[in-house]
Amino acid sequence: MARAMDDGDRLDAVEALKALANPARLQIMNWLRDPHGEFAQWEPIADRDEVGVCVSHLQAKSGLAQSTVSSYMATLERAGLVRSTRIGKWIHYKRDEDTMSQLAEVLRGAQ
Repeated sequence: MARAMDDGDRLDAVEALKALANPARLQIMNWLRDPHGEFAQWEPIADRDEVGVCVSHLQAKSGLAQSTVSSYMATLERAGLVRSTRIGKWIHYKRDEDTMSQLAEVLRGAQ
């Protein structure tokens, strides 16, 4: 049985939806759904299943400036949609599938 949505859920959903409202951030989230397929042309620095995709690979695929990608990823992380892991000097990002499922549940119950 699904629990009732409280004000905290609404705020989290609003922040997540604001983060996803940017087309480039939404595209990045779609790419992160399949990191092996979407980033196959780049040699992984670390295990993509465990830590996700290196920000330099996100930058290369998107064609955006590194500072823009970093800003976008920080927004997605603040919204709880991705998790970051530092490996040496590189930051890797992975979708938080639990949060994505919770957001989908909130949207299914939205009136």
